[in-house]
Amino acid sequence: MSGVNYVTKATLELMKDELTQLKTKGRAEIARAISEAREKGDLKENAEYDAAKEAQGLHEAKIAVLENAIATARVVEADEIDTSKVSILCKVTITNVANKKTITYQLVSEKEADLKLGKISVTSPIGKGLLGKKVGEEADVVAPNGKFRFKIDHITV
Repeated sequence: MSGVNYVTKATLELMKDELTQLKTKGRAEIARAISEAREKGDLKENAEYDAAKEAQGLHEAKIAVLENAIATARVVEADEIDTSKVSILCKVTITNVANKKTITYQLVSEKEADLKLGKISVTSPIGKGLLGKKVGEEADVVAPNGKFRFKIDHITV
């Protein structure tokens, strides 16, 4: 992951808390699992030891990704958002031109995306297609399940 990672202040705090958890309790649990597996005998034929070492590698990779996300994070506050065009943290109401269905999404960072809550990532196909558009404009979106055209109806914070 490179570039700037736009997040809310609350999300940045959650990321920092998760990193602390991974570095303390998470590492301790993995060290304990490795120690227990080491006590079970020959390390060359010890599947539990191999699994624990693999889990350690995955855990450290997750820490590295989270550290990078925090290092590249830029906190965006609601009062900084320009609602004249679609940008991160905007709530945008769009209408599918083909079937006339209207839906509202909030564009957020990948870390905050949750479709059930109506939050889509700015890096998703729809998010990319909507960025920079103004009310009344149409956005062509190429998604895995086809091509769509959306009309921008309303932009708020």
